[in-house]
Amino acid sequence: MFSKRLTAAALAASVAAMPASRVAADAGDFIAGALIGGVVGHAVTKNNQKKKQRVYRSGIPSTQQGRQIQSSLNYFGFNAGTVDGQLGRQSRNAISSYQAYMGYPATGQLSAFEQDLLVTSYNRAQAGGYQTTQLVAANPEGTRGLLKTYRAELAGQVVPQAQAPVVVAAPQPAPVTQSVVAAAPVATAAPTLNAALPNFFESGAPEASLASHCNTVSLLTSTNGYTTAASMTDPTAALNEQFCLARTYAIARSEELISQVNGFTPQQVAAQCDGFGPVVQPYVNSLSQKPRDVVAQEVSGFVASTGTTPQQLSGTAKICLGVGYRTDNTNVALGSALILYALGETVYGELMGHHLALGFGTQKNVAAAGTWYEAALAATDAGADAVFVPGQPERTDLLRKASLQLTGGAPAQAGVLPVFSVTE
Repeated sequence: MFSKRLTAAALAASVAAMPASRVAADAGDFIAGALIGGVVGHAVTKNNQKKKQRVYRSGIPSTQQGRQIQSSLNYFGFNAGTVDGQLGRQSRNAISSYQAYMGYPATGQLSAFEQDLLVTSYNRAQAGGYQTTQLVAANPEGTRGLLKTYRAELAGQVVPQAQAPVVVAAPQPAPVTQSVVAAAPVATAAPTLNAALPNFFESGAPEASLASHCNTVSLLTSTNGYTTAASMTDPTAALNEQFCLARTYAIARSEELISQVNGFTPQQVAAQCDGFGPVVQPYVNSLSQKPRDVVAQEVSGFVASTGTTPQQLSGTAKICLGVGYRTDNTNVALGSALILYALGETVYGELMGHHLALGFGTQKNVAAAGTWYEAALAATDAGADAVFVPGQPERTDLLRKASLQLTGGAPAQAGVLPVFSVTE
């Protein structure tokens, strides 16, 4: 039975109880090569190819440092080509262009400072969100201008804030009297002020924040305790609680895995996961529009096209799942959950059910949510390990009851698979 005593300490204990070999394996898989930059680069290259071409293997070693440099160069408009970690001729030319733009000797070889400025600026731009978009829009040199802006800030120089352009009306041909001249500044002051004010509602209502939503849910559960199958009267409230609880476990698992990854800071890992979002966007968009099995089949095709081992993708997806939730990037979280589902870990179907049932990161579709819940519950009934809230077997009954009530399903349909009680 859920209670108020399900605290962060219990959460930490359950994560810590995870076998060390399991954690090390997942983290090792991430190091082994399932880096998001590589996956994204492969997907982009594959989409641009019109036919198969013979692959020539370069003798240049591929490194993660090389991938970071290439991703950074490409972002700022210095074409380094495919992000493969091999700093060949095209990458060297891109480095020379970067150096020339910044006023450094165009040697094609990065100094430690030049490399640090490039990669750090890229990570900062990726994490900047709307602020980055504003800076780019206001800079006449576009994205490249961020490099000089960030360098100036590092040097302690005061960088003026971007101001919206002020449009001055053309003078009227009629004679201007003294009174009109005196009134002119007052008349133009209002339009100038309005032009400088941002409009946060131009593109419609902003997407709801899952992090903010779960904070509200947490306040309610801290007061009233978690809903149980016996006490449930509102299926939506019960699913909200379990969604936010699953999100918390996903973040904790991700952070545990990230701590085992050598050579990468959490910020670098987050930046790579963030770059994963646009690649999986089409599959996330289809969640509310296509049947579950069709979506799963399409994602399986993408997984096969990456050429990455299932173990590597699974470890990476578990890391990015938590990163997506921690940074409130539901697209990354959903894409990661879809990959885990396509890899056969169908218990993660619960997450797609939550997103569709509650309308976070995708269009709300309660009917479609039911099929994802059903797949996750079937996996649990078949003996799959619980990935969220292990040690609380009654959670399955609560999810089944709440999802069936929400979607209008009949409880009798829940026993599709036989349920066996296994005694260890």
